[in-house]
Amino acid sequence: MLPEVREWLRFRTSAAADWPLEKLLAAKSETTISVVLPAKDERETVGEIVSLIRRHLDGLVDELVVVDSRSVDDTAEVAARAGARVVAQDDVLPGLAPLHGKGEALWKSLAVTAGDLIVFIDSDLRNFTPTFVTGLLGPLLTDPSVVYVKGSYDRPYIADSGTAYAAQGGRVTELVARPLLNLHWPSLAGFVQPLSGEYAGRRDVLERVPFVTGYGVELALLIDLLELTGLNSLAQVDLGERIHSHQSTDALGGMAGQILHTAWSRLERYGKFTPRHAPAPTLAQFQRTTAGHDVVIRHVGVDERPPMRDVIGG
Repeated sequence: MLPEVREWLRFRTSAAADWPLEKLLAAKSETTISVVLPAKDERETVGEIVSLIRRHLDGLVDELVVVDSRSVDDTAEVAARAGARVVAQDDVLPGLAPLHGKGEALWKSLAVTAGDLIVFIDSDLRNFTPTFVTGLLGPLLTDPSVVYVKGSYDRPYIADSGTAYAAQGGRVTELVARPLLNLHWPSLAGFVQPLSGEYAGRRDVLERVPFVTGYGVELALLIDLLELTGLNSLAQVDLGERIHSHQSTDALGGMAGQILHTAWSRLERYGKFTPRHAPAPTLAQFQRTTAGHDVVIRHVGVDERPPMRDVIGG
């Protein structure tokens, strides 16, 4: 690990306990804060997250928005009953052709929120506490040189039997994202959870970077913000433990493919190499059948939205 990264770890890493609510309320002043939850078929968890934010952070959080990403269940109704303002992803900037993926919901949230600071929280968390929000806000409210804060945590793997295996979650992080960052962007090697879905940033900075629309959105934001504002403007906060639903191996393969495509696009954009040809946007996977293995083709290409300020001005 680079010496400057070890130094960054020392002075840009804190814990959620370092940022009690009273300290943040005293530092808030005129700063406005938006919390955004992207949600797709998360009726089992989104209501509790919204309720806890409403109950405990009412004086800190100015607006709480759930961006419903084409749910087929009653996620939107559950979130609204719990106290969130719910926005349908495709109703935002309807003049644009709709795109798919989590990054699309996050990008569109910039157009329907007003906070100076924006906190993004995944809506599938099973152990959410308000400290997820307060921890992420701490460095931003108390240090104007910080523009973006990532959550870090331990990720156990919860088997179908209910048995928890410590630090065995985050398979795509360990097998794909971390090796990529150490190889090509060693300045970012100090981030414990580079793909975490819990992070916060300053609106004026988030509106200056593009958003990848698929699962590569977190990786792209880290890389683009490193290029735009430098490592010392980024921070991370230890949020403890994160428990959420796990995806199948096939689904994780698709996620890994999107992350690799995202990394490829950034390597090209920032002049780290000149590709001879664009990578194929598909991933061949296999399923066992009675006749052998059938090929299943998964689309893993990623689209990208431009910086929001280029779309709505400002």
